[in-house]
Parts: sequence; C-alpha cells; structure tokens
Amino acid sequence: MKKSLTIALLGGLGLAAGCAGRPSLVPNSDPNLRRTSAQFAADAARRHPYKADAPRGGAAMGRAEYNLLMGTLQVLNYSDEDWDNVEIWVNRKYVCWLPKIEKGKQRVKTINFQMLYDDAGNYFWTNGGKTPVEQVELYKNGKMYSIDTYLQDW
Repeated sequence: MKKSLTIALLGGLGLAAGCAGRPSLVPNSDPNLRRTSAQFAADAARRHPYKADAPRGGAAMGRAEYNLLMGTLQVLNYSDEDWDNVEIWVNRKYVCWLPKIEKGKQRVKTINFQMLYDDAGNYFWTNGGKTPVEQVELYKNGKMYSIDTYLQDW
C-alpha cells in the first residue's frame, strides 16, 4: 500500500512538472495555442491597451461559451469566412491572440482562462464569481466585434 501511494505521488509530481509554465494540463487541440504562460503574457502585453477607439463592427457571427469550473472559453465562428489574425478580449482587459478561427461549425477554439492576460501580466481569473465574464469581443481587420456570450450549460 505504501509503495503504491509513493508511486501515485511521484506520478502526480511528474505530471505537474511536465506542465509547469503551461496554461493547461491537457495540450490545446490547436498547435498554435500550445504556448507557455510566459509567452501568452508577453504577447498580451504587446497587444494592450484595449482598442477602445477601434471602429465597431457590430455582432460577430459567432458564439462564446465559458465554463467556470474548467476555466475555459470556447469560441465558435459560424460565419462563412475564416477569422485570421484575431484577438479575443474579455471584459476589455484580458486578451489572447489566435492566428485563425476556422469558419463554420466545424471546430470550436478553446481558450483557457490562463491564456488571457492583462497588461500587467495577470491572467483572467473569476475569483469564485467575483470577476464574472461580462463581455467577449473579437478584434479583426481593424474593427472590434461583440460576440454573444453564454455560461456553458451542462
């Protein structure tokens, strides 16, 4: 019994060490989003400040669902064109860059909250619901678009 407990603890430590500096335990399905937390934070710092003066493009043909338990935001592009070189903004403070969100209902992009950073290098955290997801926006082609946002329904 003691030996199996030791093996389990060592295995858990190995998993934790293997994902040190990464925003999630499981690798993202999009290879372009398999970056370290430091890389996401540095990229976000370059994208700040929030583009409040950008022209508004209206509502994007997409949907964002967030899961508080898993700490994820899933973005779906149901338009008829790919969204290339886009920024996803949460609450006008936290940002994550994505090289592409494919068109149609073929694929959802999953963004862990620990991929969304503010200008001070802090990742998005709901703090037990004290900091809710209030707004999700998409910045592309020089315009800011709103995305319909929903709490994920189990």
